[in-house]
Amino acid sequence: MLTVLAFFTLYLNPATAEVPLRQPQLAADGHTVVLAYGAGKSIFVAVSSDRGATFSKPVKVAEAEVLPLGRHRGPRVAVSGSTVVVTAVVGKRLAQGPHAHGLPGDGDLMAWYSSDRGATWSAGRPVNDVPSAAREGLHTLAGDGRGRVFAAWLDLRGQGTGLYGAFSRDGGATWSRNVLVYESPGGTICECCHPSASFSPSGSLWVMWRNSLEGSRDLYAAHSNDFTHFSPAQKLGNGTWLLKACPMDGGGIAAGGNQVVTAWRRDSAIYRTEPGKPETMLGAGKDPAIAQSGDQTFIVWNEGGGIVLWGNSGHIRKLSQKGAFPSITGLPGASAATAWEQDGGIAVEVVHSGGRH
Repeated sequence: MLTVLAFFTLYLNPATAEVPLRQPQLAADGHTVVLAYGAGKSIFVAVSSDRGATFSKPVKVAEAEVLPLGRHRGPRVAVSGSTVVVTAVVGKRLAQGPHAHGLPGDGDLMAWYSSDRGATWSAGRPVNDVPSAAREGLHTLAGDGRGRVFAAWLDLRGQGTGLYGAFSRDGGATWSRNVLVYESPGGTICECCHPSASFSPSGSLWVMWRNSLEGSRDLYAAHSNDFTHFSPAQKLGNGTWLLKACPMDGGGIAAGGNQVVTAWRRDSAIYRTEPGKPETMLGAGKDPAIAQSGDQTFIVWNEGGGIVLWGNSGHIRKLSQKGAFPSITGLPGASAATAWEQDGGIAVEVVHSGGRH
């Protein structure tokens, strides 16, 4: 039977109770683990060179007048060797109106890169080439470990919400023109669910998003080999979720090993599936995140106000009695690092899969 063992839990505490640490995101390359998060109007990064056992003192990447944090908004991170890339949607003024909710009225997706493992950072560079098109604040970032990174975001340059992307071949120093990943025939994709992206070991790119078609809010995926042209969108799973609202929960995709695995929420349950296959319900909850290490899949999510972890055998383990918005990244040796918001700070835990698969 598969057992999931926690190595330890590390806590990053906020400098003051009034400025909590929000929306942690993880990326790894070998034994290097990078943690990015937001606090107030600032973006920070901390780096571990020992598989998440210890982290460096956090370094401020950037500060903005408006930095949306919450409900999967906030920074994203990718790492390749000594190069670290961070992206975030920021703005200079707050949006107005009943649905503004602290979002920037002029939000752009910005990218910063570091060539010395997060010690120093470049100035921010806009990724979206239509100003303010990324103001919804929801995006994803993926790296292939060889200096190529891809960002995708909910884009408002048209009448409805579309999914646009851009790629960098030099570790975030420069970015391509924007490309349309998907435009819904219904006029808009789901307006408030973050997209997800992942590179496969062969170098192909997979992108997942929640669609809005004929009243259903289901997850779809597409892939690309050149980061410019994408395959037709493919619905994930056999069931559907009829919903006249946005659940603000986009799930995750991991293209590792020999398979592409996704995890996402439908109604009050978490599901796992691969493209073209039926879905499997894992349990009740929300806000899932997924990672792969070899042939081992790790899925974390929020259940009942706490954090749980699922492994390949179907074993579910409680990581914390309280917590929110988990993130996870695969590590060598069938292990993973996961992080989540807890008590105004961030908890980081390394887990390992042992036993028979």
